[in-house]
Amino acid sequence: METTLCPWCQTEIVWDEEIGPEEYCPYCNNELKGYRTLNVGIGGIEDEADGYDDEEDEEQSDFWEHEESGHLDAIRRVETFTKAGGDLLAYESGVEKLLDNQEEVPECPHCREYMLLAGSQPLPDSFVPAVPAGLQKPLVPKAAKLDIYICSACFHVSHFLKEDDRMHLIRTVSEEE
Repeated sequence: METTLCPWCQTEIVWDEEIGPEEYCPYCNNELKGYRTLNVGIGGIEDEADGYDDEEDEEQSDFWEHEESGHLDAIRRVETFTKAGGDLLAYESGVEKLLDNQEEVPECPHCREYMLLAGSQPLPDSFVPAVPAGLQKPLVPKAAKLDIYICSACFHVSHFLKEDDRMHLIRTVSEEE
């Protein structure tokens, strides 16, 4: 019996010699043969494909380029900042200081980095709150406000209801108010 270490979840996989090696990790269901490593250095981005078949790479290249293009574009923008004389380490430490002082730190839905609170805004005057069937009042008041968060890595912008308006929605749905 031989053992393999899953590069994704770091779990030891024991497989029987008669059956042969596993193609997928039985714990995290990731492909064991298609593991890729991405090394990002201060000087640039390097992509190492260890044990990856060229034909398989060509078939999946369109998928990877489409999937990661937005995040890689953001990395290039940050690299442009450093090439223009900006200090990347100072930027990262400034982001960390801001995140430490935030009450909520949501993850970016695009790249999974933490987002910075940029401000808040009221819903537009044209907003007409709906009153769902079975409720006496709208889910959110007409004067509801949104918190605006910006991702420090890919600069994606997300909006969330402010805390008071979230509580209003919860009370309205649970009919406690």
